[in-house]
Amino acid sequence: MLSLVLRHQPDSIGITLDENGWTDVKLLIKQMNKHSFNVTSGILKDVLENNNKQRFAFNDDKSKIRAVQGHSVNVNLGLVPQVPPPVLYHGTGEHCLEQIQTRGLHKMNRQHVHLSAEAETAKKVGQRKGKAVILKIEAAKMHKKGHTFFVSENNVWLTDHVPPAYIKQG
Repeated sequence: MLSLVLRHQPDSIGITLDENGWTDVKLLIKQMNKHSFNVTSGILKDVLENNNKQRFAFNDDKSKIRAVQGHSVNVNLGLVPQVPPPVLYHGTGEHCLEQIQTRGLHKMNRQHVHLSAEAETAKKVGQRKGKAVILKIEAAKMHKKGHTFFVSENNVWLTDHVPPAYIKQG
């Protein structure tokens, strides 16, 4: 539910995100409880500290919360361009492979294409879409040709588009 609200549909529970994706913690808790989700500040703290994907963050005084990447709503996370490692990975379902080989990777309804530094992470992502296929992305070559990369707080690499020429199955 936090992913839905903080990345895609804040209005579904009657909250708004500021330009940087933040919303007030007390308001979030109030609105989630109003919509039949039993949430406390302790539960939120536990989710943020113990979630293995680390998708959410509090601000310094823990009065605000946001998702650190994966938004379909327009927010500015203040990410700074980074030099990527030589190779990054993308996990997808086997049924998507032909289209990716033809068109490349597109951000679709999100702000960025999501890539990982580890093949195992990509495999886990791909398994959510059926039989997993791991794609190697020639990130350093892309960067040298002018493609911009960012890395989120939870170490997800982000870019706008990956052309087919930089994608290898593997």
